[in-house]
Amino acid sequence: MKEETETDTKTDTVAPADPDAGGTEATKTESDVESEPTSSPQPKASEGIFDDSIVYVTTQGSVIGARGGRITVAIKDGGVLASFPMGQVDTINIFGNVQFTTQFVARANEHGIVLNYFNQFGKYRGSFVPERNTIAEIRRHQYALAGKQALRIAQKIVQGKIRNSRTFLGRKGVTGTEKLADLEARTTAANTMDELRGIEGEAASIYFSLMDGCLIGDWTFKKRTRRPPEDHINSLLSLTYTMMKNEVLSALRQYNLDPFLGVMHADRHGRPALALDLQEEFRPIFCDAFAIRLINQGVLTHDDFAKNNHLKDYAFKKYLGKYDDYMKEEFKHPKFGYTVSRRKAVRMQAILLRKAIVGELDEYYPLIFKR
Repeated sequence: MKEETETDTKTDTVAPADPDAGGTEATKTESDVESEPTSSPQPKASEGIFDDSIVYVTTQGSVIGARGGRITVAIKDGGVLASFPMGQVDTINIFGNVQFTTQFVARANEHGIVLNYFNQFGKYRGSFVPERNTIAEIRRHQYALAGKQALRIAQKIVQGKIRNSRTFLGRKGVTGTEKLADLEARTTAANTMDELRGIEGEAASIYFSLMDGCLIGDWTFKKRTRRPPEDHINSLLSLTYTMMKNEVLSALRQYNLDPFLGVMHADRHGRPALALDLQEEFRPIFCDAFAIRLINQGVLTHDDFAKNNHLKDYAFKKYLGKYDDYMKEEFKHPKFGYTVSRRKAVRMQAILLRKAIVGELDEYYPLIFKR
């Protein structure tokens, strides 16, 4: 097992997404990975790949407005904290006591900017979705998705999740993943969605039983718990899954898919089932990797958590800065061969999912890292 040594010091309460706001350049951190062989023509994901364009606002009492062609973040008696070009932002995430002006909401609707609301601890509360984020033809294909087509897409998603679980454990020097390899192979033979869910559940159980081997120092992982998470690491995992879920949800809306109509996750009122589907392949290789990086590098310690296992206010602000930096880090895409940020990779997967749903691709291609 290798101890991580990379450190970072950014703790801004407004995490900018464009150079005008003082953002830092992304850096390449992942090793190159092998490409997956394909049986059908290589997909093209060049369509609509945007620059990083997500803003986080955590300063309590701040107000987001519009001034000329820019978005402003200001606080009473404190002046403007930051501003962003209106045309370069597509998502704004606010946490706790942060408000939007009525004028800005109207401008957000015109420019197609999604507004996501969280409580101060990062729990998702809801979204404002612009009117233009709808295309009937795509939705008709999505609503008609069923049977073998839906199963094939779900098989690819689960296969990607299990493969990435094996890869992440391997990067940490964890052995005993042979059963995961067997389960990965079994995904293609699943005849029903319930059978596939059973394979995914068994793989998740094995994966979490091995996660303790990824940790160093006085951190331990016994089992996955949630609602509420019973310890600090489970709280950190849950928070990171929430952040990634909303990255995925935003990407799906950007490409006019209904995030509440799932392929594998059951539909339930208020549950973004499709976002949870697409998120699966990112959980081990992005989410768990990020959470464990923060722990192993000492960026977060047990002292950063309150009695309820939530991060304390100052630590949560630090977390958001680290998360934004992490999503901007770049790697060589395993299928397309060029350099992309993690955030851009999430959006590329939304494009590929849409193409698979509408029939522009014969199959869905998950983001898979082989090493």
